[in-house]
Amino acid sequence: MSPTPHYSPQRVLALVTDAFGGYGGMAQYNRDFIGALATVPEVEQVLVLPRQADDVGDSLPPRVTQRAPVKARTKYIAAALREAHRVRPTLVFCGHVYHGPLAVVVARLTGARLVSQVHGTEIWGPLRELQRAALERSDMILTVSRDTRARVLAAARVEPEQVPVLNNTVGDDYTSGDRAAARARFGFGKDLVVLTVARLDPRDGYKGHDLIIPQVARLAAQGLDLRYVICGSGRDRARLEGIAAQHGVADRVRFLGMVARTDLPDLYRATDLFALPSTGEGFGIAFIEAMACGTPAVGLAMGGAPDALGDGELGACCAASDFAATFERLVRTGSGDREKLAGAVRGRFQRATFERRVAQLMQRLMVTPQSARVNTRGIS
Repeated sequence: MSPTPHYSPQRVLALVTDAFGGYGGMAQYNRDFIGALATVPEVEQVLVLPRQADDVGDSLPPRVTQRAPVKARTKYIAAALREAHRVRPTLVFCGHVYHGPLAVVVARLTGARLVSQVHGTEIWGPLRELQRAALERSDMILTVSRDTRARVLAAARVEPEQVPVLNNTVGDDYTSGDRAAARARFGFGKDLVVLTVARLDPRDGYKGHDLIIPQVARLAAQGLDLRYVICGSGRDRARLEGIAAQHGVADRVRFLGMVARTDLPDLYRATDLFALPSTGEGFGIAFIEAMACGTPAVGLAMGGAPDALGDGELGACCAASDFAATFERLVRTGSGDREKLAGAVRGRFQRATFERRVAQLMQRLMVTPQSARVNTRGIS
């Protein structure tokens, strides 16, 4: 009979671009992971050191502390080393490959385990040598999708068992709710409404807004009273406004700007279709947020989107060449059984399932003898 594993108390230092107070899918994942980590009984404290963040208010989970953001690179390095000396972490969480070389140094100095996180697009291109080496010296590399995992295994010399998939989770407030009230709140009336939630960053042009606008124009010309609502802020808005004007649908494309996190469930509920024909999603958390609220979703069968869309079982997942036809079919056929969709998505991606998975993965590291150290050969 094998002995019961012994888990020692854990102190975690999280080096992240952003987390609490941040905006976007990566920040949300970091919040979800750190919050789940703090529920593991053996974890005594989690100290988060971000590069950027807005005011977090009172939103921090128990046992989690987040320092003020440190944007300057050299000052961030100094802050990380200072906090590592003070906290003496047993586990270092590296939330982005950019922080990898620093995370390895911190883990080496403190004898901590190193968990690195890879989301998607940051590994789609060639990695710098120090970033690749940092992945190879991680005790575990978390990936948000099968696609991201495959890219990590292709880019770095690591064992497959070191690279588990930990899909995004969806918050408990993303439910089907009161659809009529939500539509009234956003003033949608009887229009057919298509929604995209994504940052409007010129570097994120792969999100696919410019694929949807021509379809809105085409279907409107066929007599459909269709509106396209874009949620998100950024410098790419002017370009998208120009595309809408060129297609003669400027009055049908509505830019909401950044919507507060607490308002997003109602926005999803209020719409008829969520569309994100992105060519660069590591996972695509907005897909599961929309579907958990009962709203059908469509994306492309590439990157990590198939994981979020359940390979077509939850949301439509099509080739780029089939997007126009799939988009039209979904707009014309209506929303289907929204309650059934919401239940299926929550059953797969709910927070309780995510927390159990985080606990299982972290306990793999906690049971390993403390004398084992992160391998730092090749990192100067």
